[in-house]
Amino acid sequence: MKKYKNYIIAAGILIIGIILGNVFSGGSSEPTHADGEHEYVQDKETGLWTCSMHPQIKLEEPGNCPICGMELIPLVEEDSSSENIAANEIVMNEEAYQLANIQTTIVEKASASKEIRLLGRVKPDERRLYSQVSHIPGRIERLYLNFTGEKVYAGQKIVRIYSPELISAQKELFEAIKSKDIYPQLYKASRNKLKLWKLSDKQIDAIEATGNVQEQIDILSDHSGYVMKRNVEVGDYVMAGGNLFDIANLSTVWVMFEAYEADIPWININDKVSFTIQAIPGKTFEGRVTYVDPFVSPSTRVAKVRVEVNNPGNKLLPEMYASGIIRAKMKDMENAIVIPKSAVLWTGKRAVVYVKVPHDKTISFVYREIELGQDMGQFYSVADGLEEGEIVATNGVFRIDASAQLLGQRSMMNPEGGKVNTGHNHGGMKMDKGESEDGVDHSQMDMSNTTMEAETDHTDMNQRITTTDTFKGQLEQVFNAYIELKDAFVSDDSGAASTLAKTLLSAMKKVDMKQLTDHKAHNHWMTISKEILGSANSISEISDIVEQRSHFKHLSAHLSKGVKLFGVNQKVYEQFCPMADNNNGAYWLSLDEAIKNPYLGAKMLTCGDTKAVIIK
Repeated sequence: MKKYKNYIIAAGILIIGIILGNVFSGGSSEPTHADGEHEYVQDKETGLWTCSMHPQIKLEEPGNCPICGMELIPLVEEDSSSENIAANEIVMNEEAYQLANIQTTIVEKASASKEIRLLGRVKPDERRLYSQVSHIPGRIERLYLNFTGEKVYAGQKIVRIYSPELISAQKELFEAIKSKDIYPQLYKASRNKLKLWKLSDKQIDAIEATGNVQEQIDILSDHSGYVMKRNVEVGDYVMAGGNLFDIANLSTVWVMFEAYEADIPWININDKVSFTIQAIPGKTFEGRVTYVDPFVSPSTRVAKVRVEVNNPGNKLLPEMYASGIIRAKMKDMENAIVIPKSAVLWTGKRAVVYVKVPHDKTISFVYREIELGQDMGQFYSVADGLEEGEIVATNGVFRIDASAQLLGQRSMMNPEGGKVNTGHNHGGMKMDKGESEDGVDHSQMDMSNTTMEAETDHTDMNQRITTTDTFKGQLEQVFNAYIELKDAFVSDDSGAASTLAKTLLSAMKKVDMKQLTDHKAHNHWMTISKEILGSANSISEISDIVEQRSHFKHLSAHLSKGVKLFGVNQKVYEQFCPMADNNNGAYWLSLDEAIKNPYLGAKMLTCGDTKAVIIK
């Protein structure tokens, strides 16, 4: 009995202890979670949610990232209450700033200078091009110059000619010689007649010395140089003034460079030009600009820039390729405000930069429209809108602009501000007819070389990025759907193309972007996938095969980037037809090396060739 009494007392003490513990702990308990799980509680300070891959996103409600579709996490921001933050500032925490790889530069004043790179060719000096003519009418009996490119010197024999007129002139000379003591003027006139036919004094003296009429006379060259063209054959009859040879003297040559119209205002007479010749490696030549063409070619949009160069040894030969550099300075622009080109966002009518606000603790930027001046190669001069000493973003500018759009502030595509529709459905997002999150229809645009892609990452688009087997398998399903779509175009079947484009869209929706934990890979695929989805969606909604193929060209360009970056577990051939897209040329991907053209179909099925092989 005593034993049971002890048990009862122990149980009572345990119960009392539990009750007291609950009382002192506030009557609440923390729920437990399985290993690896976390319960996100909205931050009491900010009340905002952000994306781990896109920290510029700040939303008031939990959900999915409007850019990539990943689940948002609570945002914890540093206390900036002590600083005066304006309503139009785009505020970023340190983590977002570093992850977005934002870089800035100080606005400075400098001389407006520019390094202009030019391409051109060596040309003969047009003032040293000669036509060697026959001054005597007659028949060609012998050629002393037999081929193009042969070197010739002034006074050298070039042809032998038979001329009845020359025979008559010699007879007149012999008659004049007989009476030259009585009629010296007649003798002098007879000699001058032969001189006018370009016979030398030595030739005329030889005729007088022999006392015999020479039926054939050698014609001597008037110029030194190289034969550019031979215009006669043995037996040809030529009139007085008939062109025998075209001769070029190459002791000096012209290097004719081509300058784009934007560079022409920078180029002045006497500017120094340094250039190299592809055929003469390791040697740099120098010359000065002697002429700038006053006309711009309507087809190429370039003007000719002439540099005259001495050519000892005739090393510079016509039609050699030349690469030149002019380090030019714009007159009357000694203290221009200059900024890097990467700082500028273009909207067609406006140039936009983001200026860093000088806070002590907070990192923020403001939208600024500016007026640009001269293009200075890697820089722009600024005519209005910036002051010396201000700080502008030069890398990550699109990320700042994207944050401004999502926060409803002024941005490149939304200069008046206000919330914008984010568009796509990718991993929980809505996508309508190829529109991107900026509200622009990219299905009609070639985004293969945009600033956004270049700024997303400096990785070579041909450099393979390692990813999970799951993602690679999902991308392979997209690629297989693409191959079926390509085959439909090969067969000229627009109906099948529409259906198979929907199959490709279904495969794209199964690609899990969360598999790309690497920030670079994530951003690459985000850009590529938007363009693929937009193009495939357009193909699925139209029946005109010409328009479908236009979208297919765009789709192929972006899927090719994805295949090169991530791989699809298959050997892929990248093929090209120069006649596709109205002779603009277009690429496509194939599993077969044999050419089957999806742009021309049965009309020219085998037009094209393989440009690259993408390994597994």
